[in-house]
Amino acid sequence: MIFKYKTNPPLNPMSVKKGDQCPTFTLKNSAGEAISISNYIGKKKLVIYFYPKDNTYGCTKQACSFRDSYVDFVETGAEVFGISSDSVDSHKAFARSNNLSFQLLSDPKGKVRKQFGVPSDLFGLIPGRVTYIVDKKGVIQGVFNSQLDPKKHSSEALRVLKSLE
Repeated sequence: MIFKYKTNPPLNPMSVKKGDQCPTFTLKNSAGEAISISNYIGKKKLVIYFYPKDNTYGCTKQACSFRDSYVDFVETGAEVFGISSDSVDSHKAFARSNNLSFQLLSDPKGKVRKQFGVPSDLFGLIPGRVTYIVDKKGVIQGVFNSQLDPKKHSSEALRVLKSLE
C-alpha cells in the first residue's frame, strides 16, 4: 500500500468554510489588550490566520509576508490578525523582532482554533496553518490551508480580497 503525504490536509468537517458566518471571539493582543473581532465586523474586511508557533522558520516567513504586503491589505479595507497559542509576551517579542505591523492574538488554550475547526497536521502534532478571509458583513469568503507554503497565505488572501472589490 502506498501512502501519499498531502500538502493541504483536508479541513475538519466541522471547520468554518466559505459562506459561513465568522465566529466571534475575544483574545489578547501582544500589548495585553482584549481584542473583540465583533468590533471589526461591519467596519472592515478581515484576514484571520492561524499559525503553529512564534519564532519558527515557516511562521516567521508567513508573518513577514503579511508584513511586507500589509499596505496592500489596508488598501483593500482589510485588517490582518495572526493567531497562535503562544503567550502575549511571546507575541510581543515576535512582533518586535520582525517589525510586524498587524496584530497577533494569543489563544493559549486553543479555544478559537477549535471554534474555527482548524485541523492539526503531521498526525496531530503540529497546529494547522489556515487563513480565513472575511468580508465586511462577517461572511467567510475564502479559506486557504497550507502548512508547507506559508508565504502563499498572504498572496491568496490578497487575491480573494481583491476579488471582493
